[in-house]
Amino acid sequence: MKLDRFLNEHIEEILSEWEDFSLTLVPEASTSHLALRNYARGMLQAIALDIETVQNPEEQYQKSRGNAPHLAGAVQTAASNHGSQRQAHDFSLLQLCAEFRALRATVLRLWLPRVGAMTEVISNQMVRFNESIDQAQAEAVVTYSSKADQTRELFLAILGHDLRMPLFSMRLAGERLKRADLSITEIAETGDRIRSSTRLMNSMVADLLGYTRTQLGSGMPIVPAFVDVHTVCESALEDARAAHPLNSFELQTTGNTKGVFDGVRLHQLFANLLFNAAQYGDRDRPVVIGVHGEANGINVQVINHGQPIPAASLIAIFKPLVQLPEDGTQDERPRTSLGLGLFVAREIAEAHGGSIEVQSDAERGTVFTVQLPARQGAKN
Repeated sequence: MKLDRFLNEHIEEILSEWEDFSLTLVPEASTSHLALRNYARGMLQAIALDIETVQNPEEQYQKSRGNAPHLAGAVQTAASNHGSQRQAHDFSLLQLCAEFRALRATVLRLWLPRVGAMTEVISNQMVRFNESIDQAQAEAVVTYSSKADQTRELFLAILGHDLRMPLFSMRLAGERLKRADLSITEIAETGDRIRSSTRLMNSMVADLLGYTRTQLGSGMPIVPAFVDVHTVCESALEDARAAHPLNSFELQTTGNTKGVFDGVRLHQLFANLLFNAAQYGDRDRPVVIGVHGEANGINVQVINHGQPIPAASLIAIFKPLVQLPEDGTQDERPRTSLGLGLFVAREIAEAHGGSIEVQSDAERGTVFTVQLPARQGAKN
């Protein structure tokens, strides 16, 4: 059987085996089956068409070097789209290349047993197939790298922008403290403003460090010890009240909330959720954090009321550099567009062997639920 015909007739079998391999690269929950094979079908169809297309020696040489025109004449190929998608789904560049290696091996392993004699035609099709796979991988890598560069540039721009606000606030506070006629009340208010700005900057830096560690592949560092999650939440509430003094907060606790966790990381997780809730919630209603000891672990919920988060935003809310849409109101609440807080919160929860989910509607409000296991299974 000729390879181009095999690709078209057995595409579902190929995709099924290749998808099983892709699911070993990232957790299945992080991306859907549809997303996994979204552009792989287009790549195989384009490769089959390319194998059928006559090419001269120069075109063959250029393709082997990854410099050929886009496959099948498409301006934006399936391979390019695949590279862009994988970057968006937190695949590493090594994982992306591993997918192409697996796709090549899968096709050849399934096709060769159907080949009778190794003729010149069959040999030529194998060469054409390898050229096409190489070209597709080159296109995917270029697109992936371009998207990654754009993300880094956007991240640095946002970081620089967001740090200006608390720095400017501290500068104004410093100028104000130079005045000799300040009252005790005014001095206290200025001190609160400085404390709020430093808490906000400290949160940004902590999120930045957490994000950097995950991107370098070392993972979120966890140092487990016996802690009371209720006490950790009280400490996180102090930070939230300092950063958002005009918001109100409530802490509700039930059951046994003690266990073996990284208290510092959990403080960061809950502070991020509280900051997010205070930033986007209705200030006329309190932000509620509930800590509930259960038989299978500890359940922590952070609830705020306000504009529900659109379903489209919920899908990507835990990804880095994703910012929630504004609700149309403008006030003096501290706001950050860094887009790392919820990403870091998810990484911390998963590093403890737990999970984090979000639901949002007009009746219940926006509810972030963190589930921590009864016995902490940290990933170091």
